[in-house]
Amino acid sequence: MPGLSLIRISVLAGLAWALPAYDSTPVATVQNGSYFGVLSPTYSQDNFLGMPYAQSPTGDLRFRAPQPLNESWDGVRNATEYSPQCFGYGSDTWVLGNYVSEDCLTINVVRPHGVGNDDTKLPVALWIHGGGLTNGGSSDPRYNLSRIVDQSVKMGKPMVAVSMNYRLHAWGFLFSDEIKAAGAGNLGFRDQHLAIQWVHDNIAAFGGDPKQVTIWGESAGARSVAAQLVAFGGRDEGLYRAAIMQSGTGYETDFGEVDTGALTWQDYYNTLVNKTNCAGAADTLQCLRNVPTWDLSNILNSTASPTFSSPTIDGDFIQAPRWQLVRDGKFVHVPLIIGTNFDEGTSFGQKGINTTAQWEAYLRSSASANNATIAELSALYPDDPAVGIPATFEGRPEGELASYGAMWKRVAAFAGDRGYQAPRRVWAQAWAAAGLPTYTYAFNVLSTGIEPVVGSTHFQEVAYVFDNTAGLGYDTAVAVNPFGGKPEAYFELADLMSRMWVSFVTTLDPNRHETPGHDEVAWPAYGLEKAQNLAFDANVTALAYVQGDDFRKEQFEYFQKKLWT
Repeated sequence: MPGLSLIRISVLAGLAWALPAYDSTPVATVQNGSYFGVLSPTYSQDNFLGMPYAQSPTGDLRFRAPQPLNESWDGVRNATEYSPQCFGYGSDTWVLGNYVSEDCLTINVVRPHGVGNDDTKLPVALWIHGGGLTNGGSSDPRYNLSRIVDQSVKMGKPMVAVSMNYRLHAWGFLFSDEIKAAGAGNLGFRDQHLAIQWVHDNIAAFGGDPKQVTIWGESAGARSVAAQLVAFGGRDEGLYRAAIMQSGTGYETDFGEVDTGALTWQDYYNTLVNKTNCAGAADTLQCLRNVPTWDLSNILNSTASPTFSSPTIDGDFIQAPRWQLVRDGKFVHVPLIIGTNFDEGTSFGQKGINTTAQWEAYLRSSASANNATIAELSALYPDDPAVGIPATFEGRPEGELASYGAMWKRVAAFAGDRGYQAPRRVWAQAWAAAGLPTYTYAFNVLSTGIEPVVGSTHFQEVAYVFDNTAGLGYDTAVAVNPFGGKPEAYFELADLMSRMWVSFVTTLDPNRHETPGHDEVAWPAYGLEKAQNLAFDANVTALAYVQGDDFRKEQFEYFQKKLWT
């Protein structure tokens, strides 16, 4: 049975081990006890992996808020391997062999070798992985932190980097009246919050400075960062000093004007209760806690659910719609990097739309738009490939690409603007209005394996930010090395971007990057009077250029008026 080996791994990871007999073994003593990690000679770094930051959310702790560790130990425990990922369903989990467990709330620390043995306290980058809140984990090699930590050392701005696992899919984001009554909404976000608290309490043991933490994520990870910024009504607990959001805010994007028959959270919960034979229980939520792990997983994996990307307002962790909290200034006021890729919408737009009737049906089903809104959106997004995205693809998809649909560029423009581009601008404007240092970017690179009809789509900037020029983790059935066969400019862009990210984490200013050959590249702060993005593009001589953030102004203002006012 698959669960047996995972149980054994979890048990062994909890034992105190004798320290290996060599002097280079890194050791750190946190509040609960000591860990030994592993030295990476390739990068001269110390890796501490798979350390629990919470009690195991199993048994009676399933579907409950995460609980801090309540134990201490003598001796030194093993922290040399990643833990299993949390249960998830999707490609980001499958490519790693579906190595999952309920006992998954762990954290990883990567530091320059030897840091922590003196009084040095370095800035900290805390990465929150993406995956639609339904799959993925910190052990994904595409999120390997070694390259960017190595970059920080080369720059003379050394930092410590941290990553975490958090509960996913229904394990972390199930909702219903019963869940709300139990105070168990948004558990995955609560996991993240506890992990951030763990970093604040323990990172000094690894040479990190708890007063210089930057929370950072992409896609669902960026939506997670956004959730932390507005958590508990924007309560500032002093847990971090800056934030980075790549391709995501979590803003609500449903017009809510027609009933599309979409599955509700209560319907989903009731279905799970019926499938697990819990319908007759006096406490159906407690009954779900008692269902065997793999039985529940199989049911979750085969049951249609609402979209986990839609924010859930539980009245506690998330107290109101995000746009309302941001509008009202109820967010943690910290410096920010926020950005999107040029062609986000090609990852989320519906393929195969060829007629006006299909276009209108798409707007009705995907956005709950009524006839009047559909008419306005149709005028704002005309059936004109010349103004659609990706701009790198000319005309309409034909021949082998015909399955994308004749209106592909129209659909992609709408999907990208509604879900990513417009929310990014509105979020940046709120930060600038609050007088906070804000830096916005746009990424426009066609990486290896990505066709022009897809363009600079979602997730493509991640390898560049991580300086993952070796393509670690990309040569799988679902992705290829984004730098494969590309000219030197692509590698230089990765150098520039990773240096700017390091500079922001360590100094709160991305302009102190001092990139060889490109140290003149300057990133202007975002202002309400002068709104500018830094556009990254490997095909321009300087690798980046300043772009006015006024494109598609009428479209973005329409979304703001209809959805976020």
